Amino acid sequence: MHEKQIEIRWRDMDAFGHVNNAAFLTYLEEVRDEFLDRALSPAGSSWDFVLVRVAIDYRRELTQADDIISTSCRLVSLGISSVTTREEVRTLDGELAAEAESVMVARDRDAGRSRPMTEVERAGLEGS
Repeated sequence: MHEKQIEIRWRDMDAFGHVNNAAFLTYLEEVRDEFLDRALSPAGSSWDFVLVRVAIDYRRELTQADDIISTSCRLVSLGISSVTTREEVRTLDGELAAEAESVMVARDRDAGRSRPMTEVERAGLEGS
């Protein structure tokens, strides 16, 4: 599992005084990108994967007073070309604010289509 603390930014807030739902996507993206970068380094690149699905369940609102949150990302499963992860957003005292499942697919840049993961990519992700 990869964890990252993120400061809640003023721009993350909406007119209702809580973190906007779209900001949660950014929090999840930050932890997921770091997870992929570490799992694939040095032989692969997170730039060779694209997000194809994300499902979020919001459990608790976040406000500016929460200040810093803890995010986490872990591998759930590997397919031929896909990587499924589970991410969480928690307050520093451990309250669950959101949980998500994401699917990324290895991409052939030239063809613009999915491709099977390489053995090196698979080994890096399995070892994460």
